[in-house]
Amino acid sequence: MESSLQEPALTDEQLVEKARNGDFEAFETLVNRHERRVFLLALRIVRRSHDAEEVVQQTFLSVLEHLSDFRGDSAFATWLLKIATNHALGLLRREAIRTTLPLAGGSHDVEDDDGLPKPRYIAEWRDSPDEIVSRKETRDLVEQALQELDEKYRLVFVLRDVEGFSTAETAQILHLTEANVKVRLLRARLMLREKLTELFGDPERVLPPHSHEE
Repeated sequence: MESSLQEPALTDEQLVEKARNGDFEAFETLVNRHERRVFLLALRIVRRSHDAEEVVQQTFLSVLEHLSDFRGDSAFATWLLKIATNHALGLLRREAIRTTLPLAGGSHDVEDDDGLPKPRYIAEWRDSPDEIVSRKETRDLVEQALQELDEKYRLVFVLRDVEGFSTAETAQILHLTEANVKVRLLRARLMLREKLTELFGDPERVLPPHSHEE
């Protein structure tokens, strides 16, 4: 009589080891396990589905070519997402999507944190944050608000708050100082909060706006 118990799924690291030894099915399992997350990360950076799909393809080709370089110093997913981020940023450069501020941050001087955005629209939200986040339509609106951020703030927010990279890792990927990462992240959070408040704030409980020119 066959046991009804399923064998435990292999870890990413075990699959990597098998793939290194020529087991292509193990590599396909890694792809199936992570391609959705890689696609969403790429889409948040490049903002077009066909470009995100290109990033996914480039990422897993690079992973296949460089499996021997993975040493296990960090989780496989972290290593994978760094590769994906670099491909996505490279695509932005090649297609000249960015036309103004340097993608890498240019100067390593600390950004002035005195000019933090002052919200024009302040209101108490109609529903609790938990209720807002739990709804699918809300998640779509959050994604839309994220896409409307200036690129230099969006990239920092995606890497730090969405993908969970550390400040040091984010700084390394974007060629910024850690201080610049912290300032840009704060600005991104403030701008996102204002965008979402415009959507979810109670119009009957709006507070007087602050002037950005103060």
